[in-house]
Amino acid sequence: MSEPNLDEFISRRSTVYGRSGVVATSQPLAAQAGIETLRDGGNAFDAAVATAAALNVVEPTSTGLGGDVFALYRTADGDVGAMRSCGGAPSGATRERVREAVADEGEAPEEAEMPMRGPHTVTVPGTARGWEATTRELGRLSLGENLRPAIRYATEGYPVTEVVAAQWKHGDDLFTDEHAREAFLPGDRPPTVGETVALPRLGRSMETIAEEGADAVYEGEIAEAIAEEVQSKGGFMTVEDLAAFEPEFLDPVSTTYRGTEVYELPPNNQGLIALEALNIAEEIAAGDADYDSADRIHYFGEAMKRAFHDGHRYITDPEYEEVPPLASKEYARQRAADITDEPSDVSFGVPDAHAEDADTVLLCVADDEGNVVSYINSRFAGFGSGVVAGDTGIALQNRGASFSLDDDHPNRLAPGKRPFHTLVPALAKFGEDDWAAFGVMGGYMQPQGHVQVISNIVDYDMPIQAALDAPRWRYREGGDLALEPALAGSVGATLNRRGHDVSLLHTGMFGGAQLVRNDGGTLSGATEPRKDGHVGTY
Repeated sequence: MSEPNLDEFISRRSTVYGRSGVVATSQPLAAQAGIETLRDGGNAFDAAVATAAALNVVEPTSTGLGGDVFALYRTADGDVGAMRSCGGAPSGATRERVREAVADEGEAPEEAEMPMRGPHTVTVPGTARGWEATTRELGRLSLGENLRPAIRYATEGYPVTEVVAAQWKHGDDLFTDEHAREAFLPGDRPPTVGETVALPRLGRSMETIAEEGADAVYEGEIAEAIAEEVQSKGGFMTVEDLAAFEPEFLDPVSTTYRGTEVYELPPNNQGLIALEALNIAEEIAAGDADYDSADRIHYFGEAMKRAFHDGHRYITDPEYEEVPPLASKEYARQRAADITDEPSDVSFGVPDAHAEDADTVLLCVADDEGNVVSYINSRFAGFGSGVVAGDTGIALQNRGASFSLDDDHPNRLAPGKRPFHTLVPALAKFGEDDWAAFGVMGGYMQPQGHVQVISNIVDYDMPIQAALDAPRWRYREGGDLALEPALAGSVGATLNRRGHDVSLLHTGMFGGAQLVRNDGGTLSGATEPRKDGHVGTY
């Protein structure tokens, strides 16, 4: 089979409509798992868990049980809520101990930086208890029932899709332990497009969770395997760290953008960045610019830079630091005051964050009862830390790479502390009976993608699939304004002449969006053309 050209997206997509349910995600078999669950009597929350679990198997390059999970939702009863299920650093992971452990030979410990991979980047995974909490509090079926499709894919096998096959290649360099390679590199190599792959070790772990509940991951044999694996490589994770973890249900943060109410996750997630950017963009009327103009990208970009600058300096675990009211209209007015026709020199990055480019999965589900949910599952960067827990088939996340070992850093490491988290599911209320669940995955692309999708719909009246198809831009940590190839013509030249440091990136660097909508009982869905995306409906 010939290798696909992932930089060419010429297939036309339409918005997908359905009566009873709609599931949008980045892999067709996972979307089918959600639809199967809806048909079997589950609601949108059951379908979200089933889809997320299936993605752990059919897109293991971006998500897994060793990662975290978040949700934003509106229930059929009209309640708007959020779930955050992400763990913190091990209780023994002080900055001093980690500096000593990761310092290179001959390097003074005080000069050491947080690594990108390895045992010291592993934080307590939130996925299993997050799935269980979602099912228990909001679903209708049992956790075991919701895991059935994923277990079937893991044990019976599935054909690997194009984008996933391309992502899988990095596992060949990442996984060095024999048991890790056996778990994720069948035949000791990454699978090719269309090749049938089974993940039996992961399937057995999911069967254990289906039978025993999520406690198996936090207090049972799987917990012991996780702690033993991390400790054997010099890390500090313990079974006690795992057992102490519990998910949270909390209130979202929100703002309005030209009459549309947008909901995001509060800190330790970067949702406030999207809200601040929308407020600044509204203040300077960025959405009044012609869609095909350089002005549109310039003004939204200037709003985005300021929101990033503030968010990256203040957002962290709220139990450790107080976060300013970044989502307030008054704050936005102050930040918008110095925006001009010229690009500003605003640096939004902070050292050692390692979070600009990351991998994850997003799924969105709506049902005919009125539930809509945006659900995110991730290990941070691809397969994560490179650490796989024994024979469990569970690859552990490297979310702790976002911590800093600098005592003055806003996201400095501390025992039990949760790191700055890029993951942001979102909701939008376009009208009293018009709700959408959405998101745009990909590190720092996420809030930028939220702003662009909302603007496409609100300012430029795009259908939801067109809003996802539209070419994207993104500011990079180094200050350059990156454009997709479709924007790199005259608009790119105009932006460059204006003083922007314009660069060109391939389409895979501009996120993975999903969106479902319930407009007065009419269900619709849109999916990311830059992924192996699919909208399932019935």
